[in-house]
Amino acid sequence: MWKTLQPVAPVLLTVVLMESALGVMSPLIGFRLASGGASTFVVGAAASAYFLGFLLGTLTCQRMIRRVGHIRAFGVFAVTASNAAILFTVLHEPAFWIFLRCCAGYALAGAFVVIESWMTDKAAEENRGRVFAMYTTASWAASGVSPLLLNFDAPGGILLFVLVTIGLSAAMIPLAVTKVGNPDIDEHQHLPLSRLFRASPTGVVCAFGSGMMNAGLYGLFPAFIKDHGYGEKELSLLYSITTVAALVTQYPIGHVSDHYGRRPIIIAIMLVSTAMSLLLYALPDISFTWMVVLFFILTAFESPLYALGVGQTTDYVEKSEFVAASSGLLFAWGLGSCFGPTVAGTVMHGFGPQGLLLFAAGCFLAVALFTTYRALKRRAKTPEEQSDYVAVPLTQGTYGAPELDPRGEYKPHPPSPSLQAGYVE
Repeated sequence: MWKTLQPVAPVLLTVVLMESALGVMSPLIGFRLASGGASTFVVGAAASAYFLGFLLGTLTCQRMIRRVGHIRAFGVFAVTASNAAILFTVLHEPAFWIFLRCCAGYALAGAFVVIESWMTDKAAEENRGRVFAMYTTASWAASGVSPLLLNFDAPGGILLFVLVTIGLSAAMIPLAVTKVGNPDIDEHQHLPLSRLFRASPTGVVCAFGSGMMNAGLYGLFPAFIKDHGYGEKELSLLYSITTVAALVTQYPIGHVSDHYGRRPIIIAIMLVSTAMSLLLYALPDISFTWMVVLFFILTAFESPLYALGVGQTTDYVEKSEFVAASSGLLFAWGLGSCFGPTVAGTVMHGFGPQGLLLFAAGCFLAVALFTTYRALKRRAKTPEEQSDYVAVPLTQGTYGAPELDPRGEYKPHPPSPSLQAGYVE
């Protein structure tokens, strides 16, 4: 176990620090915008700006990493993100916050590219499944607990922004002091969406829909909570509870999909999520306790959608194309994430805070109907023909996670440049 953990331990600590900072920053910015009188469209635009920057970062930041090395590039990205976090305390115009969210998204994408490519480089064929599980656990645990820190500051204070800045800056320390060699980084290609759609229309729609739903829901939760008269305490609890819900159902739903097929399970979980959304919409005056319960059920059923989409696509591509296909699905997810918060904010602007639930119900139902249509058009593969389900956390997956996935073909990496030169960095 220690042999597996040792090369990636600094990276896992960095993941915990970054996810903890992000778990505070995302809901905090949305809530402060809503509390300051910003419209739901502006709150949604700020969330969309983050994902737009994140998507652009995953596509372009490899050039800097190859030019200056992982550790130096990570320092640039982490400092840029921490600077953006502290600037939220001095620039108060919503337009500046939208711009800073985009900058933070770009920088954090670069940081996660470094993290995931580092983990990929250090993982061997026999242990990459365990490394992937460690990464999954660290990401989910940190993002589930950290929103509770929203309770540690008075409304309107700057302490939380300071903590986010400290967390992002401190994330540089584990990598800066490591003796593990600087890994090499290859240019990753993703399959064009047109080709992916021809191979697995359901997989692409699930990835895009998952991005729209999750980014829309989580991006507008702060405005939803504020409009219902609640504060940061309730928001922190809702974020943490729904993150836990996303974790506890991944493997049970995945296990069922391995035995009964992907598409029937996709249809079932989307219909349950639609029902929960409509129930919450029909009960605007529900108590906070019951709101949390219903959102727990909703999130528990909708959260495996992306992983099911990856599994569905995996069944129809060659093993040698798995990494490229997964990267293409991440791109589809990123596109959906860019649109989701803005669309959700627009719907809320027209229908009030309960419009968020109409947005969610519409997305869930659309995926269920499309999957039903595809089930009627093409025979599903039998459980024996399917690949195994693997839970995929989409806290910030960007670059190297598809290579760590045990379903893909393992490609050994050459020794890092520092090791080839006879020293470690």
